[in-house]
Amino acid sequence: MILLITGASHTGKTLLAQQLLEKLKYTYLSIDHLKMGLIRSGNTDLTPEEDEALTDYLWPIVREMIKTAIENQQNLIVEGCYIPFIWREDFSEDYLRSIRFICLAMTDAYIDAHFNEIKSHACDVEKRYIETDLNPDSIKADNQYFINGFIESGEQVVLIESDYKKAINTLVKQLQSCTIH
Repeated sequence: MILLITGASHTGKTLLAQQLLEKLKYTYLSIDHLKMGLIRSGNTDLTPEEDEALTDYLWPIVREMIKTAIENQQNLIVEGCYIPFIWREDFSEDYLRSIRFICLAMTDAYIDAHFNEIKSHACDVEKRYIETDLNPDSIKADNQYFINGFIESGEQVVLIESDYKKAINTLVKQLQSCTIH
């Protein structure tokens, strides 16, 4: 089983992946770690700010890692924002049967009501550079980009509307129940 987790920045993708790792004992791949490894090693001239170009560069690598894991009947959590909206086009039905897709996003009302809390949890699971320009409008725009893109591609989006912990815990339980063989 492959758990493919994406969404806007600050939605808790890494936190969800960490909780699933602990509960399911699946191998975990952070696309951000792959990105930084390739950038720091000099294997690309791209920078962390070039999201669209990074998606084009990273997705073919991640896609083939997913296929390899499925072919070897291995479980894998893949987490990051560098997953194209039309990701399903890269997999046959045989592969798609082994992939569970999760896109996390927050509603504008949730962002307005919880902005300081969102900002305070930015480094809970991984250290991030301090985003001095982080504001509710930038988070809303990022969330709306993911919501629109994935919904237009026919995907479901898990919207965090009021209780973040409850939404994540419910998602963990749902994923646990569909992965137990």
